[in-house]
Amino acid sequence: MSTQPQPTDSASAPAPSRGADAPRSLAEALRSRDDDALAGLLRARPDLLNPVPNDLTQLATRAGTRASVVRALERLDRFAQQVAEALAVASDPTSYDEVRGLLAGDDGDAAVEAALPHALATLHEQALVWGPDDRLRLVRTARELLAPAPQHPSPTGLGPTVAEATAGMSPTRVQDIVTAAGLPTTHDPVSAVQSLTALFTDRTRMSALLDEAPAESVEVLSRLVWGPPYGQVTADPARHLRWLLDRGLLLPTAPGTVVLPREAALHLRAGRAHRTPEPVPPPVEAAREYRPQVVDAAAAGQAYTALATVEELLKDWDEGGPAVLRAGGLSVRDLKRTAVALDTSEPLAAFWVELAYAAGLLASDGEADERYAATPAYDAWQELPAAERWSALATAWLAATRTAGLVGGRDGKDRTLSALGPHLDRSTAPEVRHRVLALAATLPEGTAPAPESLLSRLRWERPSASRGSRPAAQDGAANPSDPPPPQDLRSRIAQWTLNEAELLGVTGRGAVSSHGRALLSGRDHGHGPGHGSDSEGTAAEQSLVAARAARLLAPLLPEPLDHVLLQADLTAVAPGPLERPLADALAVLADVESKGGATVYRFTPGSVRRALDAGQSASDLHAFLAAHSRTPVPQPLAYLIDDVARKHGHLRIGAASAYVRCDDEALLNEILADKRAQSLRLRRLAPTVLAAQADPGTLLDGLRAMGFAPAAESAEGDVLITRAHAHRTPPRTAPEPVPDGPPLPGDTLIGAAVRAIRAGDLASTAPRKEAPTSASPSDGRLPRTTAAETLATMQAAVLTGEALWIGYVNAEGTASQRVIAPVRVEGGFVTAYDHTADEVRTYPLHRVTGVAELADD
Repeated sequence: MSTQPQPTDSASAPAPSRGADAPRSLAEALRSRDDDALAGLLRARPDLLNPVPNDLTQLATRAGTRASVVRALERLDRFAQQVAEALAVASDPTSYDEVRGLLAGDDGDAAVEAALPHALATLHEQALVWGPDDRLRLVRTARELLAPAPQHPSPTGLGPTVAEATAGMSPTRVQDIVTAAGLPTTHDPVSAVQSLTALFTDRTRMSALLDEAPAESVEVLSRLVWGPPYGQVTADPARHLRWLLDRGLLLPTAPGTVVLPREAALHLRAGRAHRTPEPVPPPVEAAREYRPQVVDAAAAGQAYTALATVEELLKDWDEGGPAVLRAGGLSVRDLKRTAVALDTSEPLAAFWVELAYAAGLLASDGEADERYAATPAYDAWQELPAAERWSALATAWLAATRTAGLVGGRDGKDRTLSALGPHLDRSTAPEVRHRVLALAATLPEGTAPAPESLLSRLRWERPSASRGSRPAAQDGAANPSDPPPPQDLRSRIAQWTLNEAELLGVTGRGAVSSHGRALLSGRDHGHGPGHGSDSEGTAAEQSLVAARAARLLAPLLPEPLDHVLLQADLTAVAPGPLERPLADALAVLADVESKGGATVYRFTPGSVRRALDAGQSASDLHAFLAAHSRTPVPQPLAYLIDDVARKHGHLRIGAASAYVRCDDEALLNEILADKRAQSLRLRRLAPTVLAAQADPGTLLDGLRAMGFAPAAESAEGDVLITRAHAHRTPPRTAPEPVPDGPPLPGDTLIGAAVRAIRAGDLASTAPRKEAPTSASPSDGRLPRTTAAETLATMQAAVLTGEALWIGYVNAEGTASQRVIAPVRVEGGFVTAYDHTADEVRTYPLHRVTGVAELADD
């Protein structure tokens, strides 16, 4: 293996002799690209654009920084990572054939050979690899990350080369190994190492050497061959270990530690760098097949249930919801209460709460005693047709970075993650949700995918996210087919996506519905709202997509009904969704007893009294029921309404602290005699009036708890009509998703960046005449000339029309190099055509550091 020094990726280190067309650095390789290829690099690695590089040398330098390279490696698919890992253990530079051999092995692999050109093209496009096919180079930072080192295992499970492992070994010991291996001695350790390397890389001679090995020695090698390549030995190793140590098949790296050299491991692996190359993504397999109509019907039913659940949640919080914790979010107790109110589990309650928050329907009110409540947007949302309300929820869910599945877990500081609290944003969530649904949508309509096959595909497409902070896992330590580890957040989000999509009605029976497919259709281009310069067009496009999904869903949703079925057991059955005015009125008059395909309401004295308190009279209630019932009003229900109405308001309560007045003295005597009234501290003021120490509200609730039906009255003696007060927050916007890295640049921004980089590169690489100063501009520094020399050169260039190379420092103190063609010099300013900016500009002469003429060629 070659151990020559590696060239720098960015600029100017000299390189060994090669063809005239071979680039000597990554900067030169980028300089040879056309504009489309540069645009492809900036699109694939948007972090390189912040800020826009001055020239291609700076772009190459930035592309080789550790943070940028790690980010690029993490976004490669499994096979592209395997190609990069193979390049990291190959010679530098290497050839296409050597890389193919490391991936396909001695026996070859048709699938690997078919996929290798595309994988290498991806690495070239992202500037992780540069050079022609006979001199491929992995950028230095990527090699440092992926190559074997004592500090971290190689992703391939390979160890160091013979040359690296013997670097600190004494020349005598090296000669002993060469002799024991049956090789002739040499005059220096360098040639001895080269001789041993040649032996280990020669398949025939290496096979002959291993044929002589004891069986126990071969067993030791088999345990190390796929990694980790390190092992422990005692000070007096056994005979079979001594045989391997004597011949260099195990080389010491530290006291008591030995390593299997890379060349020997590759021979034992039949030339393969990876145990299982994965050139082809695993297919998404079908679990069940249904008729598309069945899937759409099931999804529509879930969509209706989702709307009803969100409405019920916000109706429960209509007068003001739970208090906001000091650290933000809902308390565990309030989440439990919400789960009971929604008749669901706490994780599902957290999902519905987070969904309403992401859609902008729920927020904190910002008051001193801060609590959660519906926003004004909720009132507007309620007025929309059901299908449009659903598309608003589904669109918000797809784009949200807040991840409800994390609720109840703990963050990095061991703090409990609460619903609506901070630290729930995961920037990868929108991309994972979309990708899961997009993969499921690749199956025929009505086909539900097998969840494990979806997860396997996701792990192939983004293996680093499934395997920790290193760009890939070591082959000997983690097999790609193994289940993901518990910390695999990407797989957890994918599983949550499948469950949440079913709850929302994006999928039905596990298969993507027709309206779900329509919702995904506008997201295939990879740009989200606010990304790129065409954000308005993108937002408009996504509105059209949401509208199309709503149109497909609308015929599948049940039509609202204007009637119920009254029954003799004081219940009413709503056989489907009710029109909003009917549903609101019935919610006041009766209590919901059960939900499902049909909702059952129960009439009780308390519910009827609630309607009377809201200002309805007995005749109003009779007329309402008769108008909206398909069955006659049962006699027990009519009697219940009349009986409660007859007692309603018979007792009057006002403020004394509070008082009770009633024309029936016997009824007041009954109240005074009741032990349950002791806490109210009642006393008789007159035959028909009792005074209480409690406030009117407490007195009202206390008497109702005792079975009476009092009514509150005003200071004028009129009955007070109580209505629910809807509490709303001030106008609030939905939470903005937290981006996963820099935003994706639009085509306009990329085009402008490419032009700016080209212009800057032209200015920095234009041939110049030597300036008669101590600082030569050819060394990359700004030219330095006196003010008189600068002025004279500028004036001469105006007359001759020649272009000049100048150094310029702007008002912010940023220095740059520019190529200009002066047009006019006057008043301390030069007006010139700036080739760097491709426009006419005026520059103050005092900010020009120096000037140099361009070379004649």
